[in-house]
Amino acid sequence: DTSVPRITELVPGSPKSFDDAVLDGFKRALKTLRGITGLKVKDQRCRVEEGKIVEFRVTLEVIFILES
Repeated sequence: DTSVPRITELVPGSPKSFDDAVLDGFKRALKTLRGITGLKVKDQRCRVEEGKIVEFRVTLEVIFILES
């Protein structure tokens, strides 16, 4: 029986911080994916309006094992 790792990508955002965006994405992934073994932050971006940062966004890879 071999386990098969898979990766799915999420782009969560937060008005507070990059850390908060990562945690939000992780919490959302936990609701739909089982067997999560890791996370990788691929990218960080900020959305700016009227000279202010209004959202912190991350591109998050969620690594999980497919169940057989």
